[in-house]
Amino acid sequence: MFQNNPLLKQLKENLNKTTPRVEGIVKNTERGFGFLEIDSQNSYFIPPKNMKKVMHGDKVSALLKIENNREIVDPEKLIEPFLKRFVGRIQKKDNKLFIIPDYPFLKDLIIICYPKKNCINLFETGDWATAHLVKHKLNGSSIFCAELIEEIVKNNDPLTPWWVTLSRHKLDRKAPLIEKQDFILKDHFKRQDLTHLDFITIDNLHTKDIDDALFIQKTKNENFHLIVAIADPTSYIESGSKLDITASQRGFTNYLPGFNIPMLPKELSENICSLLPNERRPVLACSITITKDGNILNTVDFFLAWIVSKEKLSYEDVSNWIEKKNSWQPSKESIQNQILLLHQLCLSRIKWRKLNAVLFKDSLEYRFQFSETGIVKNVIIEKRRIAHKIIEESMIIANIVAANFLSKNLGFGIYNIHTGFDLINAEHTVSFLKSYNLNFTAKEIMTLRGFCNLRRVLNLLSDSYIDSRVRRYQSFGEFSITPGPHFALGFSEYATWTSPIRKYSDMINHRLLKSIIKKEPSIKPDEEIKLKISEQKRKNRISERNISDWLYTLLLQKKEYQNKKFSAEIIDISRSGIRAKIIENGAHVFIPALFLHPIREELILNQETGKAFINGNLHYKVSDVIQIILCEIRLKTRNIIARPDY
Repeated sequence: MFQNNPLLKQLKENLNKTTPRVEGIVKNTERGFGFLEIDSQNSYFIPPKNMKKVMHGDKVSALLKIENNREIVDPEKLIEPFLKRFVGRIQKKDNKLFIIPDYPFLKDLIIICYPKKNCINLFETGDWATAHLVKHKLNGSSIFCAELIEEIVKNNDPLTPWWVTLSRHKLDRKAPLIEKQDFILKDHFKRQDLTHLDFITIDNLHTKDIDDALFIQKTKNENFHLIVAIADPTSYIESGSKLDITASQRGFTNYLPGFNIPMLPKELSENICSLLPNERRPVLACSITITKDGNILNTVDFFLAWIVSKEKLSYEDVSNWIEKKNSWQPSKESIQNQILLLHQLCLSRIKWRKLNAVLFKDSLEYRFQFSETGIVKNVIIEKRRIAHKIIEESMIIANIVAANFLSKNLGFGIYNIHTGFDLINAEHTVSFLKSYNLNFTAKEIMTLRGFCNLRRVLNLLSDSYIDSRVRRYQSFGEFSITPGPHFALGFSEYATWTSPIRKYSDMINHRLLKSIIKKEPSIKPDEEIKLKISEQKRKNRISERNISDWLYTLLLQKKEYQNKKFSAEIIDISRSGIRAKIIENGAHVFIPALFLHPIREELILNQETGKAFINGNLHYKVSDVIQIILCEIRLKTRNIIARPDY
């Protein structure tokens, strides 16, 4: 009777106008209540009864009310759900399927609705699957409900960390398939025959996808003449072909702990295109002259060629031979001569970069070791040795000249750029350095020369804390279609082309370099492909980190690590505690504020300065190495909780 009453309708409209509403993101807590976070400064309490309507991460509109003299909010309208497509674990109860999303603050079971035929019989408790949220309580449903998309992996499968992570980020599990036409060399442009030269490759012992080979000799005036030969997959893969589109979507070979997922089919990347020893291969090559002082001369030539790698060498053997650490010897004098000359070139370039560009410090790398069944057994430290630096310096030379060549001939390509500091962060950096009697101006460090000078001063100072704070103000590296400086390397421009088997951006640059060589029209890359490559790179990095975190929790829950003391470097300080990296194995741990000092009011954790004070006294700062003991391994969230060992 009252349903269409105009007075009642008007009353409701007036109430809606006068009742204040707020929009924000729902934040859950361990104790059932939550908060609606409006911005970094403002949030409102959500009582447990109202939290039952929403999930952590939902963006909602809520009514602002007063209950018991306290401001609370009651979620009213869903603006954007946190859960859409998600990964979770199956639970089976009373012949029904449920799924628990794999997120720290989402612990409630979500019922699976509309399951496919025989779906219940396909799944068991603990299995992993992807699902899509289809019903939300704020949209008029009495329950949260999801539809299954696909099974990921069975419970307790050793490969669970990999398959779950790759499914979460929509990344491929396997190498792409190859078709018959992909075996055929399609580029019949005349190539120089360099098969008589003693090209060598230096890589990891078990590497099969070999991108680069090197040949070096001395000129009459004692300069170095270096030929860098790079595998040529674009001679097999036509632009716009099915395989080319697949490679562009993948962007990179995805390097993960234990194995990698190739960008190209293995038959191409590990056989047909790979610069395997004693095999005739087509290459894109570059001839470069470098003075004995390490300066790159302008006499650069790009060309297509045939080569035969005379020997596949390993980083370990070459480093041991140079450092005189074991009995390994090059197979013949000509190979020995190549190693010696490449070593000389490397040392001259390191010296040149130290004086004229930016020389980055060596850092520790960590590698997981696995059993035959895929169970993580240990983590070992791998240091960059002299053979790694030989290849690194040669590839840097090649990428510098490629950037210059593209800029002069086309004015575009896929460039790696790094802009150093923006104005605000440059001013923050200058202010910070002044407190340590290091005097720079913002204008100075925003130039390439000034930035390089700053990095050289910091390298000489060798203060890890100051270095970490300055790096915090620096910008991130990115891709650009037009030339630009790379401050972090210290070069006016930089474009990679030396890994076309593993990077689609390098395939693009290959095609551009070849268009110049052949005097054919060049197609400028568009913003869309640049953004796609950048996004894929980000997803690959996140997936590698997620899998590593998972593997560390599996490893460190073992009995031998309980109550064991570790040395750990503090890498970040926030309001909630300290993040640190265990030096022995690279695992990241979190030390809650409560474990630092029991009286919270006496503890100040300053993220901006990277320092922690207790009763006004400095106790911890970023870059400090402290002793810790592991307290708790949280497998569900892949977090490792530690405390200082006093």
